[in-house]
Amino acid sequence: MSSVRREVRDTNSRGISPSPGDSDDKRPPIMRRAEVVSFAVVALLIISVVAVLYLARAFFLPTVTALVIGTMLSPAARLFERYGIPRSVSAVLIVTATCAGLAFMVALISAPVMEWTTRLPEIGPRLKDKFHVFDRPIALWHQLQGLFGATPSPGESGFLLPKIEWVQPTLEFLSPTFTEILLFFAVLVLFISSWPDLRRALVLNFADHDSRLRALRILNSIESNLGSYLLTVTLINMGLGVATGLICAATGMPNPAGLGALAATLNFIPIIGPIVTFAVLAAVGIITSSTLAAGLVAAGIFAVVAFIEGHFVTPMIIGRRLQLNTLAVFVALAFWTWLWGPMGAFLSSPILIVGLVLKDHLMPVKDPTFPDF
Repeated sequence: MSSVRREVRDTNSRGISPSPGDSDDKRPPIMRRAEVVSFAVVALLIISVVAVLYLARAFFLPTVTALVIGTMLSPAARLFERYGIPRSVSAVLIVTATCAGLAFMVALISAPVMEWTTRLPEIGPRLKDKFHVFDRPIALWHQLQGLFGATPSPGESGFLLPKIEWVQPTLEFLSPTFTEILLFFAVLVLFISSWPDLRRALVLNFADHDSRLRALRILNSIESNLGSYLLTVTLINMGLGVATGLICAATGMPNPAGLGALAATLNFIPIIGPIVTFAVLAAVGIITSSTLAAGLVAAGIFAVVAFIEGHFVTPMIIGRRLQLNTLAVFVALAFWTWLWGPMGAFLSSPILIVGLVLKDHLMPVKDPTFPDF
């Protein structure tokens, strides 16, 4: 009895009056408030990082691109080292060979582009003649607009060609400057040549043995996955480019080699690349063919081939190593394209692969077993 009185006295001395409803208090604990604060701090940090990446894209875009491509090309430099070629020499050779391949693809694509640029004055009347089939739907659309009070101007025709005044400003915005190109190549060569030393320094930066093993495993996994991704996607895109060129040649399209090179190059950008290729093939086919239906044959066959490649071939090959969720690929593509333009679209899948590798090693489902070194 005395102990009960002592508890009541201690409770009253602390200014707390006992009541039967204390056990039913619904107030959140202090930890929940701390979690909200932590979430707000992390959200502000993410917003700040995204803002810095967007505002300083002139520095971060060529640097990150060089780091990602350098990691992809590092296995080739290691292969050259096995044959006694120094790392710095192999870095220069790899970058030169890559630039030569890109220049060859650009030459194939630029030839038909220059040819079509000179033929722009005659394309407009030809398109108007072929799009007469849409005169009736356009007239119905104008009637529907008239019901809501929007009347077309007297000189407005049934079919209007889109204006292209936006092309030059867009190209100026998306084209890298000479400084960005120079920064990209400098970082790329230096990164490939010094990657073993950088990796060793990163691993030795950790104190204990287990952390060093985990860091080494993460770096090896990133390098292996990105290298195999680049090799696999390059071979698949080359096959798609050859198939597109054969389709264009069989359907009588002009410059089938250039269109095939365009399809192979754009296919490095997931989702958007095949759509742009389909639009280009449809436009070229409509312009060069005698009828509208005949002009869509090559684009239709390409759509079937691209569908098979995107939904069966590539997932079957790449999915054996990495499970890339379609929604995650699309969200990453949209975000990095908004942030960094076409190069961001190219980097979206490699950056997603790096994120998946980090997630698998830092937040594993079960305790990981370290590989043999």
